[in-house]
This record gives sequence, C-alpha cells and structure tokens, in this order.
Amino acid sequence: MKKKLFTLLLTLTTSYSNFFAQNTNGKTDDAGRIALNAYVPSQVGDLTPTAQDALKLRLQRIVTSNGIAGSPGNRFVLTAKIVELTKDVLPTTPISYAYTLEVTLMIGDAVSGNLFSSLSFETKGAGKSVTKAYMSAIKKIKSKSSKYTEFLDDAKTKILEHYNANCDFYLKDAETLKNSDQFEEAIAVLASIPDVCKDCYMKAMDNVVKIYKLKINKECKVSLTNANNAWNASQDGDAANNAAIILANIDPNSDCYDDAQLLANKIAKRIKELDQREWDFKLKQQQDQVNKEAAEIKAARDIGVAEAKNQPKAVYNTTLVYGWW
Repeated sequence: MKKKLFTLLLTLTTSYSNFFAQNTNGKTDDAGRIALNAYVPSQVGDLTPTAQDALKLRLQRIVTSNGIAGSPGNRFVLTAKIVELTKDVLPTTPISYAYTLEVTLMIGDAVSGNLFSSLSFETKGAGKSVTKAYMSAIKKIKSKSSKYTEFLDDAKTKILEHYNANCDFYLKDAETLKNSDQFEEAIAVLASIPDVCKDCYMKAMDNVVKIYKLKINKECKVSLTNANNAWNASQDGDAANNAAIILANIDPNSDCYDDAQLLANKIAKRIKELDQREWDFKLKQQQDQVNKEAAEIKAARDIGVAEAKNQPKAVYNTTLVYGWW
C-alpha cells in the first residue's frame, strides 16, 4: 500500500515515455509534436465581432493547412494583431471604405506569456461599410504560403530552445520550493513545462513523483499528530468524532497510513468498551484499480493545476497575451 502511489505515477511517467518513443533526432520529433490553436482576443483593433470571427477562421485555416492544428485549449497559439496603415473614404454612392491593414501573426505560449515568433505583412480591402472593408482585407489572407514555413519553423525552434535552455532553471526553482516545503508551488512550476519538450518534461515528471510523495507524507504526519491529540483530549465519543474528521483526510498511499489505521482501531476498541457500540468510521480505502488509478492521477495533476490557476488543458492568460501587443 505504501508504495502504490509511487508505482502508479512511475507507470504514468513510463507511459508518457512510451508514447513519445525513443528516437535519435530529439529536436525533430519534439518539433513535430508542437501544435497551435487559433486564438483571437476579444479586442483586436477596431474589429467587430463578425470580423473577429473571420480572422479566427483564417488563423484556423493557416494551422490546419500546415498540419499543426491543436485541440481547443492547447497552450501554444497563433494569434494576430491588426493595425490600420491607411483608411480612405471613397466618394462613391453609397460611400465606400478602403483599408490597408498591417497584419502581424504571432506564435506564443498563452499560459506562460512567452512570445516566440512574429510575421508581418499587408493586406487591403474595400467595402460599403467598415466591417465589409475589414472582411474584404481579412479574406485576402492566404491559408497556405511559403512565407509561413519559415515563420512556423522559427517559432517551433524557439519554443524548444526556450524550454530546453531553461529546463535546469525550472527544475532548480522547483527544488528550492520543495526544500521550503512549498510542494504545491514546486509541482506547479514543473507542470508549466510543456510535454513537447520531451527530455525536460520527463525530468519534470520524475520530480513530480518525488515531490507528490513528500507532500502526502508530510500531510499524513501532521494529520496523525493532530488526530492523536484530538483523541487524547478526552478519549470519548466527541474525541473520537474529532479524530475521525482529521483521519478522513489521510491519503491511503502515504507512509504513515498504517499508523493511522492503528489509531483508528484503537479508537474503535475504546468506543466499544465505553458503550458497546461499533465506531462508524473507516479510513479511505482502496477502490477498484481502474477508479483508484484515475483518482490518484487526477489528484497529482490537480495540485499543480490549482496552484498555477490553470487547468489540465491550458486556459489562456489573456493578460499575458495582450502584452504581445
């Protein structure tokens, strides 16, 4: 029982290793795993909601046409900034508008806020309203072009370079936090490393296993001490209930779980001696293997998720993304 969590998380880590597979060209394989999701903030220049939707559709076509489309929530995004270079009101009946727009495509990490690459070009459009003129210009943005190849490759290279070059710093930060018993914060740092950077990610997962184990062991010791104190206060029904509230939080995979079970048995025996009734309490028990593994994996992930104000699927930090403007 004491080794269950370590074994489970080690299995999880190994499964990631098998998924990534061994290779002799790590950078190429890592780059091939990078996918982008089209993202358009709610405020992009003077774009109306209709024009925003059109821009997002163009961005989606770019990533799809180049074979790098990611699922919704993917942390790496392709977004765009639009600046009006010229705006002309044409003396037609009715009045028409003509725009020259500078479009800047940007690829970055919407979780950390790192911007990795950008590409600017001009597009023109005209229409009988501002929205139609914008729509005309946006529709002229091609979904596939040779100029995108260098842009996309540059972004992929920089993403990998950033996390590979800074991997030791992430690991060191997590180690420092761990040594200060800031386990949730340490796991959050490690959870911020994307899985596209195989070597760094696997090192992070190895450390998550160790830190999570330290966390639940420390919490178990504290809970066990508090439960003993609660019980020893009067060793009656009320004391038993108070101890039960504390014992209920002990992870069955922690090292002191057996000691917690001994205390629970001791309390149950005393309660039966006092009034000949069974103490209606049980420590957390192992569920069937499938449910237990799913629950434990989720628990390990949720630590970093909660501390980083993030979800298993990336939630875009719009404050950081707006900083690219």
